[in-house]
Amino acid sequence: MDHGGHGMTMDLPPFTLGRGLEFTGEPFFLIGSVVAVALYGWAVVRLRQRGDRWPVSRTVSFVTGVLTVALVMCTALNEYGMVMFSVHMVQHMVISMLSPILLLLGAPMTLTLRALPSAGRGRTGPRELVVALLHSRYMRIITHPAFTIPLFIASLYALYFTSLFDFLMGSKAGHIAMMVHFLAVGLVFFWPIMGVDPGPHRPGYVMRMLELFAGMPFHAFFGIALMMATEPMVSTYAHPPSSLGLDPLSDQNAAGGIAWAFSEIPSVIVLVALVFQWYRSEQRQARRTDRAAERDGDKELEAYNAYLASLQARGR
Repeated sequence: MDHGGHGMTMDLPPFTLGRGLEFTGEPFFLIGSVVAVALYGWAVVRLRQRGDRWPVSRTVSFVTGVLTVALVMCTALNEYGMVMFSVHMVQHMVISMLSPILLLLGAPMTLTLRALPSAGRGRTGPRELVVALLHSRYMRIITHPAFTIPLFIASLYALYFTSLFDFLMGSKAGHIAMMVHFLAVGLVFFWPIMGVDPGPHRPGYVMRMLELFAGMPFHAFFGIALMMATEPMVSTYAHPPSSLGLDPLSDQNAAGGIAWAFSEIPSVIVLVALVFQWYRSEQRQARRTDRAAERDGDKELEAYNAYLASLQARGR
């Protein structure tokens, strides 16, 4: 394996799905995935031990999200992604658009706040630090759409259409840092939109949908730009290993098609989740209104009965 020049060169057999899914155990993401699942499981067990319930669907969603990260980073997909633009784009799309949605639907922040004990009045413990972070000015800035949408877009255009991508792909550390960035950007972008966990920026459901659709077209345009390009746009993938028997321009066009098609999948998932959350919210509001109406009705009935009693007393 050579780390010199533009990225890595390695002898790999032609790509097949079976070869791509072979476990390689990239240490950074493997350890991160195991720790994430272990901490989440510990918090769920802690809630259960004290008699609190935690939805199984949230646990399944979070674990599935972690597994999608491990799937693209801890298998041979990661190695092929260093020399094939199309495979790299699958990694990018999954880790920045699918994994964050699944992780956020698992409500890890809500679980953390429920599992951590309160330090008591006047004291500061882990739970209080998390609450302070959620209400901090820093968090208000990075979850505001004026920040999240440009960051989401810049992560595509400023990275792939400048020399920054080639620089990061020139080393293993740079590649890992780029993938961590993709995951972080996805989490920051979808967090205010999904609205499961508490956060400083929590717009109405219509505004959340607008935020979602404000970013997605740029993904589609990016994919179309790659599909229509007549020459390789990224030096890293301009000279793939001869063992792959790969035409770099065809592979770049395939990468563009993946980016274009993938912009639709998260949109549908998030839209379905938002509609469901909206429906649940309306149901809760209707129940609260009904209970308030019942209480008001009871008060009116009590007042009427008191009035009748006063009339009866006067008659005596």
